Amino acid sequence: MMSVVEPKVHYLTDYQPPGFEVESVYLEFDLHPNHTLVTNRMVMRQLNPGELLQLSGEELTLVRVALDGDDITRRCKLYEGGLSLGVEQERFELEIVTQISPQTNTSLEGLYRTSGNYCTQCEAEGFRKITYFLDRPDVLTFYTTKIVADKADNRVLLSNGNLIESGELPNNRHYAIWEDPFRKPSYLFALVAGNLDYIEDHYITADNRKVTLRIYVEPQNIDKCEHAMASLKKSMRWDEERFGLVYDLDIYMIVAVDDFNMGAMENKGLNVFNSKYVLAMPETATDVDYEGIEAVIAHEYFHNWTGNRVTCRDWFQLTLKEGLTVFRDQEFTSDMLSPAVKRIEDVKRLRNHQFPEDAGPMSHPIQPQSYIEMNNFYTMTVYEKGAEVVRLYHTLLGEEGFQKGMKLYFERHDGQAVTVQDFRQAMADANDVDLSQMHHWYVQAGTPKLTVRTEYDSANRRYSLYCVQSLPKMESEFKPLLIPIKMGLLNAEGNALPLLPSQACATSVQVNGREALLIMTQTEQTFTFESVGEVPVPALLRGFSAPVQLDYKYSDAELSLLSQADSDSFVRWEAMQTLSLNEIKRNIERYEAEQPLMLSDAFLSAFVSLLDDKQTDPALIALAITMPDLTYIGEQYQQINVDAVYAVQRWVRGELAKRFSNRLLAIYQALALRLQEKGSYAYVKEDIAERMLKNTCLGYLLMLEADFFEMAEGQFDAQHNMTDVLAALQAISHTTHENRQACLDRFYQRWSHDPLVLDKWFALQAGSHHIHALEHVEALVEHPDFHYENPNRVRSVLGVFGRLNLLGFHRADGQGYRFLADQVSKLDEINPQVAARIVAPFTHWKRYDEDRQQLMKQQLERLLAKPVLSKDVYEIVSKSLA
Repeated sequence: MMSVVEPKVHYLTDYQPPGFEVESVYLEFDLHPNHTLVTNRMVMRQLNPGELLQLSGEELTLVRVALDGDDITRRCKLYEGGLSLGVEQERFELEIVTQISPQTNTSLEGLYRTSGNYCTQCEAEGFRKITYFLDRPDVLTFYTTKIVADKADNRVLLSNGNLIESGELPNNRHYAIWEDPFRKPSYLFALVAGNLDYIEDHYITADNRKVTLRIYVEPQNIDKCEHAMASLKKSMRWDEERFGLVYDLDIYMIVAVDDFNMGAMENKGLNVFNSKYVLAMPETATDVDYEGIEAVIAHEYFHNWTGNRVTCRDWFQLTLKEGLTVFRDQEFTSDMLSPAVKRIEDVKRLRNHQFPEDAGPMSHPIQPQSYIEMNNFYTMTVYEKGAEVVRLYHTLLGEEGFQKGMKLYFERHDGQAVTVQDFRQAMADANDVDLSQMHHWYVQAGTPKLTVRTEYDSANRRYSLYCVQSLPKMESEFKPLLIPIKMGLLNAEGNALPLLPSQACATSVQVNGREALLIMTQTEQTFTFESVGEVPVPALLRGFSAPVQLDYKYSDAELSLLSQADSDSFVRWEAMQTLSLNEIKRNIERYEAEQPLMLSDAFLSAFVSLLDDKQTDPALIALAITMPDLTYIGEQYQQINVDAVYAVQRWVRGELAKRFSNRLLAIYQALALRLQEKGSYAYVKEDIAERMLKNTCLGYLLMLEADFFEMAEGQFDAQHNMTDVLAALQAISHTTHENRQACLDRFYQRWSHDPLVLDKWFALQAGSHHIHALEHVEALVEHPDFHYENPNRVRSVLGVFGRLNLLGFHRADGQGYRFLADQVSKLDEINPQVAARIVAPFTHWKRYDEDRQQLMKQQLERLLAKPVLSKDVYEIVSKSLA
């Protein structure tokens, strides 16, 4: 923890290469819960003679320092955050012995102990909590790790690389030595020790090597690993086939732990995972869980090349590995399931979470230019928007051109720590194109706005699109972005029209069949098409070809046509979302004017046509008939009227349920019967889609709780699979039915022994739109199964409450704000990284009505006034108030 006085700001412009090289490091851990001894022997070389050696270190007890065998402990200078000493030798061995306490390390950074097992998390700067070191990503070296521990408590001793030696020691202790043959930065170091069981499989690589695959879990979870293992093998095969990338060690290990700050960590050869992204069986995991496991397993595996073999020069380059690897895992999931559904889900996630980040005080470009606490920049912007920027290269260059760029990137930079410029240059050089304008995507914060206006010249049969791009946060400093706009033109019957670009814009338009790619490079640009026989309807931004906010004034009739007729699934979904959003916005105006609410014929017609559509993928229907999320509706306003947004969205859903209950019920029953006839649960895209539509219909029907509660309770009690159980219970949780609590109690009694399932129970209640939502959440943090030390449990209650519970968090009396601020204050003393995530909903305080603004601001000021505040929370709170 730290005082809030003048925390240090790190700037990209201050980057200097390291003055010392670490040729190799030998680490020895003598593991004990409260006094682990770490011996760190480094062979080092001076790169800048005369420069002071400064090693990072935090929360360490220094025992001894030796230089080439001589004790020099007294020569070393300790300061907050590190140790320094002067060295005359050009090449030398430095031995540092430190003591740490894994048992009391609740920050879950460095080496900590959870559920009796030792575990590390070193990204971004956790290694400095283990030993004094050049803890920066551009210092790559070879690691050999010896682990010594009691056999009774630590049957398993794991680290990076390959096991080269193990043996017995006196006093019922034993040891293992691991050697990693690849140079890596300290953030990729890992150690795990404890009484874990494992499942084992093997994989034959494309170059015909046999790799041992192991997943280590606590003994009671050994029957929940099969899906994770299958996902790993699929990931390995896909990366070979799609990118030509082959795994490089003899063994690949995954370890699942319950207490983990992140989703997972790609440590070389030894991935440490939050158990949420490993453990699954139909009784305990939903379709969303299964997909999440497959995606995160793939993500961490793909990091072996995009992150480990080629890593970041400094933390300002984080999107180099994360944006690229998110793009790769998105492509993988698309190939495993449905490309159309996956694209829509990714765009929804971006809009609901990243767009608000862009609009708030913590807004930053995908390559931040400064930070106080690096952990605060593991954000949707760096990851998800970063992936969208990588997708721009793919859209501009095509699959073949993108692959050429990736190949050159690895040829040039394997084994190096590099920058986003290096990636961009490889893409440009491999395709002999100028991509310098892409730099503006990396350094400008905010969501770009793309305004499109059209004009039809009937005399000359010419159709023009006038495009303007802007970035509200930049204004006069804005530099135009390279924006690819995929589009098509439809006639009044919904048929695609041929596309003939005019001579004037031929170089900036690529035509492929009846789809065009407009390459926008200027602030204002016109694209004209010839021989257009009638006024067309433009299908803009197909596939969401750029992460922008599109401003085009579609009529309801045009949106209705696009939602039913366009060839692009994203455009069809987007048209229906826009229709829904327009309907909600019109009714918010009526709500605020105290006028009766009503639904338009165009909206009702589009909705019912989707319900009657028997040809389209049921998952796409489910996504299309789902109303825009409350957060996305709120994003449409400079000042959010919480009460109106909540009331109108709920009214629209209820009105649709009333009008179309017969159709919704018929779809629900038909799909329930079809799935029942198929028998046991299967994680296959057809079944996933049918469950998705079935449960979306159930959610609508439960808006009429008096008529359909019994049906939902029947699905809940049937216990066919966790997807259905949870969908029913979620719908039930939003009601005030007399049996609501009994259902929640039955779920708890059945699953109180399973931490991950119990997280779902907590999250359901924390997100429930119930009149007593705040009181329910206040009771949850007092529940015997709520633990502040467990990040999953904290996120399932406090994270869900702040982000998703509009009723409880934004209660007019401000008690929701006071409650969450109290929780952040308490958490900050336990785990600052998690506390910083929980405080995030306060950052948008200026977007609400005046009374709520003042109430939220008071809580931010109360947090800032704390005598001791972590730099994690300080950075977010201070920037929010600035």
